[in-house]
Amino acid sequence: MTELRVYLPIEDLQPQFAAYLSSPTRARGYPPFGGEHSLIIEVAPALAIHRITDLALKAAPDMEPGILYTERQFGLLELHADNAGALQAAGNAILKGLGAKAEDQLAPEILYHDIIEDLSDQHAIILNRSRDASILVPGVALLIYEMAPALFACVAANEAEKAAPRATINDVQMMGATGRIFMSGTPDDMRLARDTITKKLGAIKGRSAVKERT
Repeated sequence: MTELRVYLPIEDLQPQFAAYLSSPTRARGYPPFGGEHSLIIEVAPALAIHRITDLALKAAPDMEPGILYTERQFGLLELHADNAGALQAAGNAILKGLGAKAEDQLAPEILYHDIIEDLSDQHAIILNRSRDASILVPGVALLIYEMAPALFACVAANEAEKAAPRATINDVQMMGATGRIFMSGTPDDMRLARDTITKKLGAIKGRSAVKERT
């Protein structure tokens, strides 16, 4: 039986986050552009993602697959289009094929967040060696935010950029056990981004991961 872990529509991709999704290490297929809409799905077992891909692209062939990836346990698909109707059609086909509702996904769990003000030069240098997005510079305020499942970092980063467009996305870790966001800017913008992420994650409905483990 296929488990729906994440069902994540993202409206109006922001310029920085869209560019991040287009990076060579993430976008295995068609790169998205700012202003398009995205649908991100995670299922278990991993290979079930290919049935999900088949359902989505046959129902809405105008959707472009940006990422199709299988981890050890989970499969991930990202689709995007400039037509919100295509996004909805693909999502409906996926849910129907699974016999599931969007609320059957796992609810996001906030694990940690912090704002580090006046980032030191040594700290910026070592972080820049592993980042996938924009460079960090000393003196900025750095927001770090961790949640699970990892894919919720995508909607968190996009919503944070909407709220604080002058902020810089330095890294979005969207695959693995947890998701992590590194953003930088003014302290006020980082507080706004943090509060926006917390509010957005709290509004997403799903089943409790804590209950799943007990």
